[in-house]
Amino acid sequence: MKIKSLWLIGLITVAVLIYAACTSAPEKTLLDKYFHAVSMKDNQTMAAMAWKPLEIDYASFAIIETSPEKVEPVSLPALNEKEAEAKKKVDDHIGPVVDAKDALDAAKDDLDNARTSAARAALKKKVEQLQAKYDEEYNVHKELQKMYGEAKDAAAKEEQITLFSLGLKNLPGIRSLNGDVHIKELVISVKNKAGAERKYKVEMRKYVLKDETGKTAYNGQWKIIDFVPVS
Repeated sequence: MKIKSLWLIGLITVAVLIYAACTSAPEKTLLDKYFHAVSMKDNQTMAAMAWKPLEIDYASFAIIETSPEKVEPVSLPALNEKEAEAKKKVDDHIGPVVDAKDALDAAKDDLDNARTSAARAALKKKVEQLQAKYDEEYNVHKELQKMYGEAKDAAAKEEQITLFSLGLKNLPGIRSLNGDVHIKELVISVKNKAGAERKYKVEMRKYVLKDETGKTAYNGQWKIIDFVPVS
């Protein structure tokens, strides 16, 4: 009985060791492959693994810090909604801008055609007031356009990063898909061939999406999103 127990414990230990060997940390595996591509000057492979490839004089690297993996709801549906809301605000504000400009132009025409000094004085004051109103509406519209542009860029960027993780060029309806994004952040030290060392903060993501029915899943791969120098 004791022999069987020892045999079972040994079998479980071996299984655990094999599993650990086969499930190495994704950040180590990904960076090993990435820096191998760097050493081979394989730009195509680098671009397939990193959203913003880092091409450097590389001799070795080491992982210094690794943050716990975070899992968050995907942000693309919310960013898409924010973009749509920002566009609607721009569209809705076109009318007030046009009305203010029309009123200003009409007042300027009246001023040009005024016959008396009293009429010109009154119309000049009116033009100044309408000019201030138009300037106000125009500046509001410029700010709304800026906010829309930022929202549009943010949604487009997140869509492209999501597709990058999924290994797809396009996916109809991707902006409405829900799911999770897995995030890992780490700090690495990279030495060049001359021995100089530089540290980088590295962000990695993996997206896992599902359609409305929950039956169709889109499982992404871990990808390097950015290298940010920290020293």
